[in-house]
Amino acid sequence: MKKTIAMAALAVAVSFGSISCKKKVSDADLQTQATTVVVSNPNASVEVKEGVAHLSGTFESQESKDAMIKQLKAINGVKDVMDMATVAPATPAAAPVETQSAVDPAVQQKVQDAVKDFPSVKVEVVNGELTLTGTVSSADARKIKQSVDALKVGKVNYNYTVK
Repeated sequence: MKKTIAMAALAVAVSFGSISCKKKVSDADLQTQATTVVVSNPNASVEVKEGVAHLSGTFESQESKDAMIKQLKAINGVKDVMDMATVAPATPAAAPVETQSAVDPAVQQKVQDAVKDFPSVKVEVVNGELTLTGTVSSADARKIKQSVDALKVGKVNYNYTVK
């Protein structure tokens, strides 16, 4: 009887012990998961040591860096994230550069000849590209596009209004 009670107590103790033992995730597994998350930013890297993810690199914005940290913290087994990453300074927008017309006057004349039957359409060179402006009907727009495309003059911007 004592043996049976002792065995039952031992069985209960072992079962509670196995239930309460939390399986620890290895750093190698965490590294794999963390690397999968960080791969979305080619300028960042992560290293996991003792369950702590160490994030480094450069991010385009604070929001993208914060989102990455949140994703790393969401990995099961990551205890904390050490933020050693930086945010790249914002670059000012480049001022527009004025360029000489890259359009051959002969090509421009060909396009003007192709649209001569449509007096509301003007052929201009804007930012080095041929641009058609004005107001036309949808049927005329198709005719103009077919005529100009047949010339094979390259890129043409159709900035006219279709009624």
